[in-house]
Amino acid sequence: MLAKRIVPCLDVKDGRVVKGVNFVNLRDAGDPVELASIYDREGADELVFLDISASVEGRATMVEVVKKTAGEITIPFTVGGGISTTEDMKRLLRAGADKIGINTAAVLNPQLVSDGARRFGSQCIVVAVDAKYNEAWGEWEVYTHGGRNASGIKVLQWVKQMESMGAGELLLTSMDADGTKDGFDLPLTKAVTDSVRIPVIASGGAGNEEHFYDVFTKGGADAGLAATIFHYKELTVQSVKDSLKHKGVEIR
Repeated sequence: MLAKRIVPCLDVKDGRVVKGVNFVNLRDAGDPVELASIYDREGADELVFLDISASVEGRATMVEVVKKTAGEITIPFTVGGGISTTEDMKRLLRAGADKIGINTAAVLNPQLVSDGARRFGSQCIVVAVDAKYNEAWGEWEVYTHGGRNASGIKVLQWVKQMESMGAGELLLTSMDADGTKDGFDLPLTKAVTDSVRIPVIASGGAGNEEHFYDVFTKGGADAGLAATIFHYKELTVQSVKDSLKHKGVEIR
């Protein structure tokens, strides 16, 4: 079994890190470069940087901020938001990103996943899936444009398609659990990890150390991502790792 990873996430809007609940009511959480540097020192295994308004505003991710952030850290760094071509990917990889996260662009043009994997390797391509439970279907639906638009696509069918097209990893966010601190969405996470063979990063809902333990042991996730609890110092990366080690979970 691969060692589990703890991944802080920087949701960036207008050059600042923000955090909300269920994708709304965003509040300021600090400077992305500064926070990235802190997480690197604190022992985070990786870092995810999402330019959350880029797809909505139809513009490219902030290359300069990515460049500055990459200069401050030594851990792997995934960047997403506003990426719609392999040239966009190349620009960000050159700026210091290790992996590229795509969500809206993958839904609009699934071929982009294959093209990116072929050009840069599957290990570079992370497909981000924003999932919300659809009562009528009794299943989860994929959302795009920062959680604003329902796609009409079923999550389990989508993740299998993305794996077959060359995605190397999935970043799975439960919109229902996002920012609630009530725990990761275990039924969603388990359904996805049972459907694919590639690593799954679970996101949305972390509130305490126990939640990470649950998402690894009951949800089958390969990594646990969190934002609010780390940004506002409710927990540290190290305290989560210590707790998991104590419970016998193998971590980096």
